[in-house]
Amino acid sequence: MMADDFSLERSARLAAVYADYRSALDASDVEKRFMPYRWWTLPNPISGMWMVYSSMLDDYATDLANIINDLTHHVSRLRAWAAVVEPMGDDAKMEVAHEFIGILGIAALSAPYAIKSRFAVAAANLSHQANMSKDLRNWKDEFPTKNLYFNDVEPFGKGWRTYRRFKLKVEPIAGSRFKVQTHDFRNAYNHRFSPRLLLGLSNTVTRRTDAETGRVEYGIGGTPALDLNKVADLLDVECSHCYAAFEAFQALITEQTKAITAFETTQARGAEN
Repeated sequence: MMADDFSLERSARLAAVYADYRSALDASDVEKRFMPYRWWTLPNPISGMWMVYSSMLDDYATDLANIINDLTHHVSRLRAWAAVVEPMGDDAKMEVAHEFIGILGIAALSAPYAIKSRFAVAAANLSHQANMSKDLRNWKDEFPTKNLYFNDVEPFGKGWRTYRRFKLKVEPIAGSRFKVQTHDFRNAYNHRFSPRLLLGLSNTVTRRTDAETGRVEYGIGGTPALDLNKVADLLDVECSHCYAAFEAFQALITEQTKAITAFETTQARGAEN
């Protein structure tokens, strides 16, 4: 068989598999929940001092809705692929994993960590700007330039009544159970060697040092591939955490935009007098 004929045959085979996947995805009757867009209210017109807050809010809220909605889609995609590959032999599964599933799995398993970090960045920056509405005279434009964790967000968010609940809703995202059940996929993928998806072993040799004796030991075995339905189940839980966190984020922003509106009203009355 000529190389071109082999390429055409492979393309036709993969196109047929993708058609089966689309049929499985379209037939899915799982109820999906999607985060809304442009749900907040700010004064219009609004003074220039809130331009940064308004622009950040538009960027951050839209991006958070996008990435959470993507994660919801990823769960459905993984379940559809799981149904399609179930009757396949290993060679066919390997081809499908290489062509379609690998990059989907990486994006899906990395998303909860990205979402958690983006919530922290959004809350810190927006709270910092909104704090002008509480005490403009003593407000200072001082903000950390490093990667933000929730300990860094606390000084900016603690003055808002809804911040504590928001933090409590974000904290479970990408928690210890998700990390253990995915064999710490995100960190392993970026810094070591991660488990594969669907089939194949990784990390067939592991090295550890006994904490008490200092003796070096090597283990032979390997990390099995992550099952697609199991990954989808884990990500379903992560979606629920993200939905709850987004609702708490909306409450935080609503509290802030009301404070900004009240500030603008007070300023306008002062200008009239």
